[in-house]
Amino acid sequence: MIIAVNTRFLLKERLEGYGYFIKEIFQLITKNHPEHQFYFLFDRPFNEKFIFESNVQGLVVSPPARLPLLWKYWYDIKVPLALKKIKADVFVSPDGYCSLTTKVPQCLLIHDLGFLHYPDAYKKSHVTYLKKYTPKFVNKAKTIVTVSQFSKNDITSQYKIEPQTIDVVYNGVKDIFRSSDLHEKEHTKEKYTGGTEYFLHVGAIQPRKNLLNLLKAFSIFKKRLQSNMKLVLAGRLAWKNEEFWKLIKTYKYRDDVVITDYLEEKELVLLMGSAYALVYPSMFEGFGVPVIEAMKSEVPVLTSENSSMQEIGENAALYFNAQDHTDIADKMMLIYKDETLRKDLIEKGRAQVLKYQWNNAAEIFWQSILKTANS
Repeated sequence: MIIAVNTRFLLKERLEGYGYFIKEIFQLITKNHPEHQFYFLFDRPFNEKFIFESNVQGLVVSPPARLPLLWKYWYDIKVPLALKKIKADVFVSPDGYCSLTTKVPQCLLIHDLGFLHYPDAYKKSHVTYLKKYTPKFVNKAKTIVTVSQFSKNDITSQYKIEPQTIDVVYNGVKDIFRSSDLHEKEHTKEKYTGGTEYFLHVGAIQPRKNLLNLLKAFSIFKKRLQSNMKLVLAGRLAWKNEEFWKLIKTYKYRDDVVITDYLEEKELVLLMGSAYALVYPSMFEGFGVPVIEAMKSEVPVLTSENSSMQEIGENAALYFNAQDHTDIADKMMLIYKDETLRKDLIEKGRAQVLKYQWNNAAEIFWQSILKTANS
């Protein structure tokens, strides 16, 4: 079987959510199924390290598709030509978009429908495109995959799809995440916070991550507890962050906030493994990968209730109302003052994270691909 995979998010130096998912899943699928030929479709020159096995061939399908007009051109004109040329039996698209013109059966992965619920967190042109075309993508794809029951329920509700037509493939957690040893913790804290303990947030700086409420909560925490605790924001500068920077410029505790920009995986592992707690107040996520990365690192998790994160974390995290910065602050103060609670969450996290293995995810995803090919 010839399997084409949309890998345009396997970027040379800027792997993030979609890219990490593709990397982890298809490293395993291509290794486990050497009898099949895989073509990875990139929209720009690629790094050879992403050609995981001898049964994988990289193919550049230009031009780079990073704007709505180019998305339409890439998926509906260039991709069908490439699929026809390689005689693909199935096309896997893990970024929420698919081709509306090809006759090749498609397996479509939709991480979440955040653009419907929090459109202000996206570029206006992107929201317009997604609102117009996602219903068509859902109807065109032979198989739909998503990353949580929370997202599955949302997709079935928004687009009136039968639940049995959607497969849930949970993210796994990378083996490299672990608790830092004492020396590593001291070195990491010295590097980022001058040696003091810190709350950590991991994610791009953009509205959906709810960083304004996190900063407001941190202000309450600092004012009430007079602690030298710092807040580290680890993630690239994304979009629509003008309000964030406006607040930061006049923020009373600016010297206690560390903004790292994008970090390579090895550095993120040390930063996560040395944190006092992860605070992840995202308004909306299909899964919330930092939650399980923190649990794997033996770091307690504080995150949003009534979301996919509560599905993923179950009883192994402390939950708050993400729209209420005082509630976020209360939970930050609670974890700071209650060492027994902190140890309990760490222990529960160790058990909870065992549920999220990339081997399991790859096998379920493979069955979805087979279902697509046989449709």
